[in-house]
Amino acid sequence: MQYICMKSIFYLREYFFPSGCGGCGEALYAQTDAFYGICLNCRQLLESCFSPDQRCKICGKPLISEKETCLFCRAGGAADSGTYNENIIRMKTFFPYAGKFKAILGAYKFGKSLGVANFLAGCLSRVPDDFGAEAKDSAWVPVPPRPGKIRKQGWDQMEHLAGLLDKDHKRSGRGIPVSRCLRRLPSRSQKELNKEERGRNLKGRILCTRQPPRTAILFDDVITTGATMNACAAALLEGGAERVYGVCLFFD
Repeated sequence: MQYICMKSIFYLREYFFPSGCGGCGEALYAQTDAFYGICLNCRQLLESCFSPDQRCKICGKPLISEKETCLFCRAGGAADSGTYNENIIRMKTFFPYAGKFKAILGAYKFGKSLGVANFLAGCLSRVPDDFGAEAKDSAWVPVPPRPGKIRKQGWDQMEHLAGLLDKDHKRSGRGIPVSRCLRRLPSRSQKELNKEERGRNLKGRILCTRQPPRTAILFDDVITTGATMNACAAALLEGGAERVYGVCLFFD
């Protein structure tokens, strides 16, 4: 009943204040389209990225001609060790940060299309089962925002997603809880730096400020070099977490 009510609210908002599909800009005439902020055709494009047979079992990126593991994970030794790196057991990613996919994330982050958040939260909710039995006793941990981001942009898109996941878990008992146990100290923006500089920039700048879950599923919107995810995972392990998995919605 509540889901139907929410769909109606998003439909009415779209009817009176139309923003169109986050991917292609087409008008959203159906309630389901308005609720997700994405038209049916673009949702089908997104859904096509979910086949596990086409993904590396270590990093989650698409396979081209390889089987089970990608060339990057084989060359870097992750395929042999069976883990992503020394801090993260496995990573999962969904969409390339390009074309329509990039436009959809932009509609959410910069256009504040909250309907897109409903779709992305649904993508995240699929993850714990994919990580197996160890992830069943786990909690989501959002990557914390850089200080000043909320003041500059007016909101934190990852906290909004965390709120949707937390609300669904508390209301329906589905999924896993959310643990907001990380804090980020002031540092330079990662966008300005290369791979080596990004790692140094975050050293000692991510803190675990409360008891973390035994199994943490760390999540962020975009992964480029992985420096932010790795620094957050290291902080969780130092704080007492036993296992850390990583999820990024988009990969660059």
